[in-house]
Amino acid sequence: MDKLVSLCKRRGFLFQSSEIYGGLNGFWDYGPLGVELKRNIKEAWWQDMVRGHDELGVPAGAPEAYEMTGLDCTIIMHPQVWKVSGHYDLFCDMMVDCKETKKRYRFDQLRGRWVTAKGKRIFVTTLAEAEQEAEDLEKRALKAFNLRGKDAESLEWEGASMSLDKVDDLASVFAPEAKEIGTLTEPREFNLMFKTIVGAMGTEEDAAFLRPETAQGIFVNFKNVLDSTRVKVPFGIAQIGKSFRNEITPRNFTFRSREFEQMEIEFFCNPKDSRKWYEYWRDRRMKWYTDLGLAGERLVMREHAADELSHYSVGTADIEYAFPFLPEGEFGELEGIAHRGDFDLRSHMEGKLVKNAEGCLEVEMVPVEGKPDKLRPKHRGSGRDLTYRDEVTNEKFVPHVIEPSSGADRATLAFLCEAYYEDQQPDENGELQTRVVMRFHPRIAPIKAAVFPLVKKDGMPEIAQDIYRKLKAKFSAFYDEKGAVGRRYRRQDEAGTPYCITVDGQTLTDGTVTIRDRDTLEQWRVKVDEVVEEISKRVM
Repeated sequence: MDKLVSLCKRRGFLFQSSEIYGGLNGFWDYGPLGVELKRNIKEAWWQDMVRGHDELGVPAGAPEAYEMTGLDCTIIMHPQVWKVSGHYDLFCDMMVDCKETKKRYRFDQLRGRWVTAKGKRIFVTTLAEAEQEAEDLEKRALKAFNLRGKDAESLEWEGASMSLDKVDDLASVFAPEAKEIGTLTEPREFNLMFKTIVGAMGTEEDAAFLRPETAQGIFVNFKNVLDSTRVKVPFGIAQIGKSFRNEITPRNFTFRSREFEQMEIEFFCNPKDSRKWYEYWRDRRMKWYTDLGLAGERLVMREHAADELSHYSVGTADIEYAFPFLPEGEFGELEGIAHRGDFDLRSHMEGKLVKNAEGCLEVEMVPVEGKPDKLRPKHRGSGRDLTYRDEVTNEKFVPHVIEPSSGADRATLAFLCEAYYEDQQPDENGELQTRVVMRFHPRIAPIKAAVFPLVKKDGMPEIAQDIYRKLKAKFSAFYDEKGAVGRRYRRQDEAGTPYCITVDGQTLTDGTVTIRDRDTLEQWRVKVDEVVEEISKRVM
């Protein structure tokens, strides 16, 4: 992971936000290559899910034909949106504070191990990444017991590393960076929404929130889409946009950030067909990742157990990836596919919903101020009718919703991790050297092709520049005439460019150029006027 992070900075994939001022934790900037990679991922998602969808036919595995459309909603919405959706009351993480260092940690992300020495048993914690976790735990344990490195064998470790939320006795916990044991507070809730002010007065009545998800913008526009288009259930509304969550301890590179971009679909269907549609979207979204190169044991689909489900969810599956910063055998969420039932549309009609004793959703009621015997909705809905009437059957119902929710930043990080590869290849002198290559699928590669004149004379640069201009009219391309051609190849390998085109002496005699494949290193010759077509069919 350290090598990948270094490459991302060196080659211009990712930079720490505001780095010249020391950076801002949980915020990242995409550099010249990173912005192209992320844009290509979003474009591939939009093309495959929305623009390129054939609503006239039945896709493989789908119960029937369906339509897709899109939205782009505002980041700041009416505060009532977040109250009826449950975010205002429930969108929280459990946190603990260290009374000694004044640091704050997310309860379920702090990891450690039980260790005994000098007749005392404590739980030592660390914030180190997976590769350095064992080393840092030993270092912290020695410090806790006031021992030297040579005394490491006297430490009696117990069980495997685990998260802090599985520990009952916080008085025995040695917090990261603390000098004393038992400095952590009891866990408490921390709302993850960023608060802001709308208007000039700056009073509490002007308070609003940066959206923590893009989904609610789709739900509150459900009726607008129905009234302004000819879509019929089943249909999906897609959106790509920024979301904000005030994470307690953002970590693991861009995996958990405070500002991130989501790619979400809210798919509306008849309740009687919702289970079939859930299974369809679950399988289709998994295939999308494998088609773009996330294949093998590092990518898994995990169905949520009953005790993991949200209070509104009928079923949820996570597409998970074995990110290299996680401990061996652990996976991080890449995308969630949730069967949300009719929770969201009903909430925006009626008010905030909760489960009653029978397990059914009902509006949460609270006593009226000054009249404890009377009840009112805790958070009122809009009162708008968001039901749907089938024009053929005349059936009226509140559609169920299937939500495939993906993070553009997490997807970008996963593709970066999957693409990183090292091998041994001879340099220009024939000596074996380590080659770093980013094996991106050609569809998402930041640069599709690079063009080199072998030397800067004999008309080669002019031919190369003409090819470059024709390529760049169709997709991202790069022109490079500096340095030995072998070093130019290596630079493009690190950028993930799938094809390099070299204009050489033979070009001047027979009008052909050499095309080199990034992964196989195979080279073949193509006529100059066929280069654009040759590259296009391989990367589009």
